[in-house]
Amino acid sequence: MGELSQPPMAWRLSGNQVKLWRTEANISREELAEEAGYGPETIKSMEQGRRRPTQHLLEIADQMCGANGKLAAAHPYLEPERIASRAREYMQIEDEAIALHWYEVLLVPGLLQTEGYARALLTNRCPPLGKEAVEARVEGRMERQALLAKPTTLFSFVIHEVALRTLMGGPEIMREQLNSLVEAGELHNVSIQVLPIGTTAGVGGPFIAMETPEHRYYGYQEVQGTSTLHADPEKVSVLMKRHAMIRMHALNPADSARLIRKVAEDL
Repeated sequence: MGELSQPPMAWRLSGNQVKLWRTEANISREELAEEAGYGPETIKSMEQGRRRPTQHLLEIADQMCGANGKLAAAHPYLEPERIASRAREYMQIEDEAIALHWYEVLLVPGLLQTEGYARALLTNRCPPLGKEAVEARVEGRMERQALLAKPTTLFSFVIHEVALRTLMGGPEIMREQLNSLVEAGELHNVSIQVLPIGTTAGVGGPFIAMETPEHRYYGYQEVQGTSTLHADPEKVSVLMKRHAMIRMHALNPADSARLIRKVAEDL
């Protein structure tokens, strides 16, 4: 991910309005959290603008506080920029997603990286990071992988064979990473497929497509430190179609697991 910026002003403004309306209506944060189906700390983060207030929260808060549509009306202004670098917003949507479709060409997807692989990758980045910064980012990346344990979220990964044969950190670290991929692919909500070398599908580069609980669709692309979060339905539709096409050219999950094991054995 690229460098994280401060939360967008729209998040902070909208979250503060939720807090003001809630306080005026004499509704506790815990009461709002229970009605909305979130934890109190999540509500606090949204009210403070550290997390994007979701459409669901705005609608529930609007009803409970009698805002007559004034809170719900803020949602369109919280949408990501159509063309913008928004790593923080991506991670917010990633955290909420009920379906995530990820295609990667040269690297193992971040949600599937082992600690050793992630450390080797971050240590070799340019411009270089200090040791403390590397460790902080490795820790953050490992924490994000808790998302894979969400049983109701579907994860579909397609990884180009090139990424499996790139010795990030050396043979031992790469062998551990490949074995970890096989284990992750055994989760009931995770599909891992390999796109073989020689296949011409997916030459346009890596991307991620996501679906939220409100059935809104987003796309995310990152290249050379520049990240773009797409909210335009047409753009996201193109990414979804590309992912479907790439999956058709990829090995099925069982054959993919066999290839990953074979690459690991050959190291």
